[in-house]
Amino acid sequence: MVPIIRALLGCVVLLSLDACKSIRAPVPKDPDALADYKLANDPYEPLNRKMYDINMWAYHFALRPMGKAWKNYVPHPIRQSIATLNETWRQPAVFFSDVGAGKPRRAGDSFMRFLINMTAGVAGFFDVAGLVGYKQHSTDPGMVFGTWGIKSGPYLFLPFIGPSSFRDMVGYAVSQGLTPINYVPRGYGLLSFDWGYNILGTMNVFADSTDQLDAIEQQSLDPYAYLRSAWQQNRQNEVQKLKDDNRRTVPDWY
Repeated sequence: MVPIIRALLGCVVLLSLDACKSIRAPVPKDPDALADYKLANDPYEPLNRKMYDINMWAYHFALRPMGKAWKNYVPHPIRQSIATLNETWRQPAVFFSDVGAGKPRRAGDSFMRFLINMTAGVAGFFDVAGLVGYKQHSTDPGMVFGTWGIKSGPYLFLPFIGPSSFRDMVGYAVSQGLTPINYVPRGYGLLSFDWGYNILGTMNVFADSTDQLDAIEQQSLDPYAYLRSAWQQNRQNEVQKLKDDNRRTVPDWY
């Protein structure tokens, strides 16, 4: 399955870091430069930049044209249904993450989203749950580890995955283990559905990001540094929002 393959590729890169100590960024001696170095939290910057360059080469020569064509020629209702399908089938991982974070209201919402969309939403093609008050939210094991006080570790840019960290790389692998679709048996076309579901879902997410990636490249003096900073701040905000979500009540409509 595509996510598992991506996770394995990421793990290979992760395991190779110790063998790549020669490409670690040297620790600055100047106090101001040292402060910037610590703030960036990117000791493997030379290696990460190489991985970023590889990704952007693939982006310009293959992924961007495919993403643009997907966005321009596939009708929005179809793309929306694929996005809803992708999100619904990953709800079990969200549910277990909410439970791990000790957030009963969020866990209840994710459970109901999965139940309603898998039934009334025709196996996840339609977001019926959102219409009745169970809005989509994102929780993943990496965020849960953050609420437990586990540090993110150094920043990583992984091929085919993008910005990550030691903590979030482990969280990504756990998330794949909590996603039932990754365990589909052979026969009845289920394996083909799994491949199609993952490929189309990935294409859908990527197509929605092309304009943002183009803007970053055009407007940033250093797109790599901009993306690193934006991702790190976003992850910190997500972890903090999860910590601060102390709702105990049922949805307002109930």
